[in-house]
Amino acid sequence: MLQPRALARKPLYCCQCFHTFARRLYPTEILPPPDPGRATNEPLGVQSHPTHAPEEKNAAILRTYKPRTPGVRHLKRPINDHLYKGRAYLPLTSARKGQHIGGRNSHTGQITVRHRGGGHKRRIRIIDYDRSAPGKHLVERIEHDPGRSAHIALLSRTVGQAKTYSYIVAPQGMRAGEEVESFRKGLPEHIIRELGVNADAGMVAAKTAFRGNCMPLHMVPPGTIIYNVGLKPGKGAQLCRSAGTFATVVSKNEGDSKKALWVDVKLKSGEVRRIHRDCCATIGTASNIYFNRRQLGKAGRKRWLGIRPTVRGVAMNANEHPHGGGRGKSKGNVHPVSIWGQLTKSGYKTRKKSNINSFVVTPRPRSEGKKAKAKAKKKKAE
Repeated sequence: MLQPRALARKPLYCCQCFHTFARRLYPTEILPPPDPGRATNEPLGVQSHPTHAPEEKNAAILRTYKPRTPGVRHLKRPINDHLYKGRAYLPLTSARKGQHIGGRNSHTGQITVRHRGGGHKRRIRIIDYDRSAPGKHLVERIEHDPGRSAHIALLSRTVGQAKTYSYIVAPQGMRAGEEVESFRKGLPEHIIRELGVNADAGMVAAKTAFRGNCMPLHMVPPGTIIYNVGLKPGKGAQLCRSAGTFATVVSKNEGDSKKALWVDVKLKSGEVRRIHRDCCATIGTASNIYFNRRQLGKAGRKRWLGIRPTVRGVAMNANEHPHGGGRGKSKGNVHPVSIWGQLTKSGYKTRKKSNINSFVVTPRPRSEGKKAKAKAKKKKAE
């Protein structure tokens, strides 16, 4: 549609046509030129000795595109030009099977998770949540993982002649060429020799508590931002693994002999949870912090992610939903319920009071909706 108009104005040569077509594919922002000081390793595409500029205060965080098509008009993506452009490290991936099951389980074939199915073909990245291997690891590159919202980092570790690789969830601000270390098996000998026998916790933290380092919770100083937090000693990380999430170490309970085994950690939701002191944690915040501000732009991108459409209950038949059937937009004088008949509004409680999590010190604040805020405002005015 655009080409005939251009031809009507002025005849375009072959190279000019290609230039016009290329302009449609790329975003409106001018990308920075490639860094001449960055070397690339052929077999792995490893970026070594990076020189990246620090993030500016007023720098753009989302990339918008010229509305050449309806699907691109509302498309917004976080700017992540530091990500590796090649394929993943194949030995650390596995085939994602079950693309066709569409939310059904393997036993009965019934739909157990609604609105799932389809999606683009992808491979699962095998992430090292344990971080049990000691020693320094070099960050080879930062990659996009199609199976998660946060970015991942490819680490390499050289022992003698052997070189091993592993994937971790990358912290915010990590770039290729940095070094990270795991202290889950204790402090290495060179740090013990350097600090001496009478080293206090502050001196140890000054040598170990750097971004991307993994350590037990009892080594993390209070007030530190952490992610990839474990729940059981000797196990891998389970909390704060998605993009932009983090937790804060509130207290180590060092003065109380009864609570000395537990560390109080405040999650991003506001919940304060008691976790064993030997559980793992990584310093920093999970990367891709602007992931929640993205706009997909069109329904097709939702289908590429394997998410199918959601249909309203009043638009269904009577045998498919309690709100279905009838003439017009009517739910048949039925209270708002789910497809299984459970009440969904009017403050209907679904949590059991008997099965309370004993590890939760302070539960997250609830009833923060519009109705609760309006009630509080009205009560304050009275």
